[in-house]
Amino acid sequence: MDVLVIDLTHGGVKIAIGLKKLGVFNNIAAYDIYNTLKEEEASLLEFHNINVINNQNDVNSYFNNLNISNSNNINILIVNPIHSPFKVPNINNFKNNTINNNNINNNINNNINNTINNTINNIKNNIKSNINNNISSINNNINNSINNIDIHNIHDNYNYNHNDSVGISINEITHHKAVELILNKWKRYIATKNIPVVEVTGVKGKTSVVAMLKEILLKKDPLVLSSLGSCFYKKGKKITLKKNISITPASILETIIMAKKVDNPDCVTIDDLINNLSTDLCNDIEYGACIFESSLGVTGLGDVGVLTNLVENYPIAKNTSNAKNAKKQVFDCDIVVIEKETLDDYYIGSEHDGNDYNFKNILSKSNTFSLYNDSSNVIADRVNYGLNNTSIEISYKNIKTISGENISGSLSIDTFAPGKHHVSNVLCAVTVSLSLGLSLDDIKDGLANFNGIKGRTSLKKENGSIIIEEINPGINTKAIESSIKMINDLNDYTIILGGKYGVTCEEIDENSVATLLDNFLDKSKITNKAEMNKAEMDKDEMGEVEIGKDTDNWFDLILTDDLGIEIEKKMSNNVEVIKDPIKAQKKIISNNKNILFIYRSNYSQINKR
Repeated sequence: MDVLVIDLTHGGVKIAIGLKKLGVFNNIAAYDIYNTLKEEEASLLEFHNINVINNQNDVNSYFNNLNISNSNNINILIVNPIHSPFKVPNINNFKNNTINNNNINNNINNNINNTINNTINNIKNNIKSNINNNISSINNNINNSINNIDIHNIHDNYNYNHNDSVGISINEITHHKAVELILNKWKRYIATKNIPVVEVTGVKGKTSVVAMLKEILLKKDPLVLSSLGSCFYKKGKKITLKKNISITPASILETIIMAKKVDNPDCVTIDDLINNLSTDLCNDIEYGACIFESSLGVTGLGDVGVLTNLVENYPIAKNTSNAKNAKKQVFDCDIVVIEKETLDDYYIGSEHDGNDYNFKNILSKSNTFSLYNDSSNVIADRVNYGLNNTSIEISYKNIKTISGENISGSLSIDTFAPGKHHVSNVLCAVTVSLSLGLSLDDIKDGLANFNGIKGRTSLKKENGSIIIEEINPGINTKAIESSIKMINDLNDYTIILGGKYGVTCEEIDENSVATLLDNFLDKSKITNKAEMNKAEMDKDEMGEVEIGKDTDNWFDLILTDDLGIEIEKKMSNNVEVIKDPIKAQKKIISNNKNILFIYRSNYSQINKR
């Protein structure tokens, strides 16, 4: 089987080399669809005899040069990111139309991956039932299973299959699934050591949930990948692996490789570890748990897969797909933790078509959480909000665990969760922890130690003013609304809102944000006018009294930086704009007021100012 890896911007180089080192494929090519390939990466691909395709003409040549004949069957695996606009060409366009391609098989062949899936499940079951067997014997079984993989049956979660009557077959899988294939042996090995893997995806709350899980699992020395970087812990001490790292699927592979390097300081460079990927990752592992944040879905490596929410079902792949379709990969994990509303609205509703995952299969592996829905597995019975500490009474029922148990009970949590969306993240982390079978004491202690995330949602004081920071590269209208509502009952707060463009692949909707802010401002004027009228009546009855806040200051707002400037242009209300967010903060602090700072960026960018 030949392989064509699409997109060298989002981890395709590591994936192409990882597939090459499996030793089960024939020829591997890589398409630099965004023309971002660096010279050293090109050299690395050349070293591994991986051909680089640079443009559409090269793509056409690739298919034209396939050695196809009536007596020679050609199988091609295309590894394409879930968000990619690349579409598999119609092979009728090649070889002067000598290839008579059948219609695309829309009814995906359920047997395409029986071989590898059966192998995986058999190994899993054998490991669980014979966990005390000799490790070397288990490793032999693992090696045999890898060697026996049928490369014609890669994985059942591909998009579609092209079959040609004279011998060409094109299968397509995502980058997520390619990483699962590359790390197949690693996953089996850590299963022998009872090292759990948690994969976290979602529209909002991913990084916060990962940070909470890190605190809860700290005694296990977790290996962590999030949008804040990759690291792992030894006896509570953080060891940073890489600060600026994406949350693409290939970064999971990179994080595991870097952890191996730190565990074995005498070993060779990271690139050398990549070159020896098939053997070097499965020895002398010191971390006791893995928590991986991933964008647009998960690989399926997780014992527990997490979908925090789908507050926005935004379009991807040039409007040919959406977040719902990308993130449904979470159901490839053994147990799924998912917001109840997201499950009901997007995955098991009666309106969904036949391409959605099987209803019974989804329910059989799902543990749900909710702020509002009493039918969920985990629910908040009572919440007492506070800026520094929020107390939450939680009840849980019929939680499915990775050990096969079914548990119910209750617990009380004290943690940093000043808003409803923060409490939802707490419920998610608790549901994951219960699914892993962790003790209630570990859950409570871990969340008690969680104090927010520096540069995301956190609380600090400066010259007597309280600053609530909501800094996030993925901030959107819903997140802004939730943050503003968080300070509804708090006094003397000014909102500073703005940020940068180009922080993530999905840009923010300025029109939607402008409408939201106008609505808040209009409502505040109406509310404050009523308060002033009441104060005037009180003054007539009781003499001179302080009327209170001016109508223009009840909802204080300053817009900042590039994003703020563009939002202001679309608003109907007059709003102050201060280009530099630091100067905006200093102005408010000098007036002895508190700040809600909502900024669309990476913390490192704002921190450099």
